[in-house]
Order: sequence, then structure tokens, then C-alpha cells
Amino acid sequence: MGLLNRAAFLLILTIVVAMTMLYGGVHQPVLALFYASAALLVILWAADLWVNGELRLARSLLQVPLLLLAVYAVIQIIPFGTTSDPAGVADIPRTISADSFATSLAAVQLFSLVIFFAGMLIYIDSATRLSRLAGFLTIFGFAYAFFAILQSVLSPEAIFGIYKPAVRPFGTFVNRNDYAAMIVMLMSVPLGMLFSGAVAREKRLLYAIAIALMATSLLLSQSRGGLVAFLTEVILLVLLTRTAKSSKNLLLKFSLALLFLLTAIGGAIFVGETSLTRFSGNDVAVEAPTETTSRFHIWSTTTKMIADNMPMGVGLGAFPAVYPRYDTGSGSERVNQAHNDYLQLVSDAGVFGAVLGILFLYLLIRQGRESVRVENGLRRGLAVGALAGTVAVLVHSAFDFVLHITAVSLMFLLLIAMLVASSRKYDDDITDFDQTRHHRRRRSSRPQRHDSGRIAT
Repeated sequence: MGLLNRAAFLLILTIVVAMTMLYGGVHQPVLALFYASAALLVILWAADLWVNGELRLARSLLQVPLLLLAVYAVIQIIPFGTTSDPAGVADIPRTISADSFATSLAAVQLFSLVIFFAGMLIYIDSATRLSRLAGFLTIFGFAYAFFAILQSVLSPEAIFGIYKPAVRPFGTFVNRNDYAAMIVMLMSVPLGMLFSGAVAREKRLLYAIAIALMATSLLLSQSRGGLVAFLTEVILLVLLTRTAKSSKNLLLKFSLALLFLLTAIGGAIFVGETSLTRFSGNDVAVEAPTETTSRFHIWSTTTKMIADNMPMGVGLGAFPAVYPRYDTGSGSERVNQAHNDYLQLVSDAGVFGAVLGILFLYLLIRQGRESVRVENGLRRGLAVGALAGTVAVLVHSAFDFVLHITAVSLMFLLLIAMLVASSRKYDDDITDFDQTRHHRRRRSSRPQRHDSGRIAT
């Protein structure tokens, strides 16, 4: 495992953390850093190819829908003739997109995500790296949740005590729902390992504490969609790790899940308001939606956009420019997202977007079924956790626009890359997690060499 290999993997982790801490990666200066990092990752991959003389490609078909969506964004900004504006402006390029500039930015964003996704699939290339990645995400999730809780007490209206957005933020995200999506995914990894028994006995309490703290921060974020996603994640984990012959085992896992939830509720109530109060109607410290900004109104308006712009769509990223034409409200508040990633995909990319979305879900389900059936205990634990985390975010996407946020998208793709990597066999696979970890400490410190030039499959 060479220096370029490690540098590329470290770059991926650094950008995932950086986008999370820099307000989710939604501002242009931060996005410029993201695009530059994608270019740097390509350079490292090319240098790795030059030094080792082996072409490393990720063959997972899950890359295809995302890549085709990026290509379609480029097609949407290609001029097909010209038109004239009613105000008298002539020779305006005729494009599929109603906002070519926004669609061009969306294309750059999508291609950057494709590059990072491919890099994740390529450079998660050993059981050791997969295990260390799981540990890193657990530690990062614990530290990030602790920071978010502390900030919610000391500086609830300003991120880092500096940046004060128009709405009340949580963690490093302006939108509390984006924080909830991120922490649900970070929780999925230790939850999957704990429920599947892939955690060494002496570390189980530490994992449980980390999960409880993350769950507490989730409730404090007051995101109802995040709470629904978390419950979906836990139920799916219980079902995926159940044993056919042991009803006692199933009851134990449901009890463990209930214990996590009750611990989180107790901690959240001790600190402040929770998402449970929002379900009960006591929407304290959260802006109430108006008639024109409620989700149902936005969804109904979006369906009109979809019907009028079939089959090509309004253009990826062009939703904010087109929405006001269909909005029957006062228009006093700007709506930039459909608050439903599925509806917005179809409104922006039309039939092509719907087909790609269905293809992606099919490939994800197929990969998930393959990965959770592996016999290796560690890889199976990571697989069920990653699958539960991705499904939870897909459920959350039905209520919010979480996958339009750079940091959330990167973490989502990282979980999918872990899901794919969990289905592979490695030379350094751990067969008995508890015993092998103990004996490996007593083995010779002589480094093991791995074939870093093989093609990832």
C-alpha cells in the first residue's frame, strides 16, 4: 500500500470532514475547495497509475446512474438554436435547462461527486482499512455530536459562535434536518457493528456511549424527518441481524434499541427541546411554516412543474428559477428546494431522472442483499450498518432535500462504498473478531505487503 494510495484515501476522509464542518459545503468558497479537491484526487489517481503501472478502476455499477445524471446535466445546457425574449432581446440560446448557469454548476457538482465516489470504491481496498474507517466514523460521530450539543447550549443561534444564519442552525448545518441526516448516517456504522456482534467485548460500552450521545444530539436537532429516519434505521438493523432460530436474540436487540432511544430522550430532555415536542405540536424555537412554504404546498406545486416540463425536466439546479411561475402563494418567501429529493429529481431531470433514480435504487438493493450475506463477521456488521444508514437517508429524502447538501451526499456515497467494499474478500480478513484482534497484538510487527495495484472489483 503505497504513499499515493494512502494520500488519496486521506484526502477523501479530509474532504468528508471538511465539508461537514464548513457549514455542510453549501457556500461557493467551500464548494470551490470541494471541486479543487476532486481535481487533486484525479491527479493522485493518475500518479498512482504512473508509478505502479496498473489501472485501478472501480467496477461497481452504482456509479453509472450518478455519472449519467452528470452527463445529462451537460446535455441540458447545450444550445439547440436560439430564441427571442418578449422584451426584445434576440438570439438567446435555446437549452433544455431554464437556468443554464445553475445547471452548469450542478454538472460540476455531480462530476465531483462521481470522482469522489470512484475514489472511495478504489481506495477502500483492505479489511484493515475498512475496519479503521469504521472506527474513524464512530469517533468523528461522537466528537461531532458532543460539539453540536455543546453549541446548542452555549451558542444556539450562531455556528462556532460566529456565523448567525437567518434560521436557527444545529451543529455546523444551517438546516437542522441536514444535521439529522448526517448524524443518522454516522450512527449507522457503530450500530451495525454492535447489533451484529462485530465489536470486541471490551469496547462495546464505548460504542454504546457514542451511539447514545449521537442519538441525543439527533433529538435535540428537533428534526422530525431525522427521527423517522433513525427509527427506520434501527428497525432495519434489528431485522437484518435477527437469527431465525432465536426469538430471544430478536427480543434482546429490540430491547437494546429501546434502551438507546430512552437514553437519548432522557439526555435530550435534560438539555432542552427535542423533536418529540415538534411531533406533539409544541414547535418551540422553530419557525412555523406559512401557507406557501409548507411541504404539502411545495409538493403540489412541484407536481405541476413536473407535468408541464415532461419529458426533459426544467434543468438540474434550475428549480428555484422555475418554481415561482407555478407558485399560487404570495411569493413572499423564496423556495429553493422541493423538500423531497425524489420529486425534485423528476422535476429537474424529467423522465431520464426518474429512470436513473429507479436504476440506482435497484442496484443499491441488489448490492445490499449481496453484502449482508457475507460470512465474515466484521464485514457483515459494516454491511448491515451501511445499508441501514443509506436506507434511512433515502427515507429522510422523502421529507427534505438532504441529498442536495454536499456533506450529506459525500457521507451517503461513503456508506455505499463501504457497502460495496464489505462484499469483497481480502487477504487480511479477520475471521474471529474478538480472538484475532487479541492475538494480532502479539504477532511480529513485520509489515505485511498487499497488492496495491490490483483492479478493485
